[in-house]
Amino acid sequence: MRRSTPLVAALLWIGTWGCESAPPPEEQAQGPGRADSVDIAMKAFDATVFDTIVWETSNTAIQRGGLVFRISCAKCHGDLGAGDGNFVARGDTLRPPSFLADDWRFAETPMPLRQYIFSGNVLGMPYWGLVGLGYKDIDAVARYITENLRVESGVIGDD
Repeated sequence: MRRSTPLVAALLWIGTWGCESAPPPEEQAQGPGRADSVDIAMKAFDATVFDTIVWETSNTAIQRGGLVFRISCAKCHGDLGAGDGNFVARGDTLRPPSFLADDWRFAETPMPLRQYIFSGNVLGMPYWGLVGLGYKDIDAVARYITENLRVESGVIGDD
């Protein structure tokens, strides 16, 4: 029972802060303030941190990534990563990309995907590295997207 206490505390923290940290899409409009924040995030990103991240197993990372995805990403990108999340279904003008597209730009480039998750963009992608996700969670969700969602959808083979 005691081993689950830190996990429960972490899940509560992510549930409380991870979901509410990013401004709603309607508040993430283009503009100088948004661009400044993205620029700050780009400058704060440190790719070398990912070299220090250690996971017990690859499956542990993917499971963690799935949790982070469901809490922080699915509301825009959809449960399966097709870009059809609840915000989109409710008429949001943002149209996040489908991670399942054959030509998805981050399909073969894990570090730029991590940087994009960390830094966001001026069009509405939250700068998660500044507002609630640490490097380990960013690594986990990037792995989940590339090693799980795309494999389960049949976009790439499970080698």
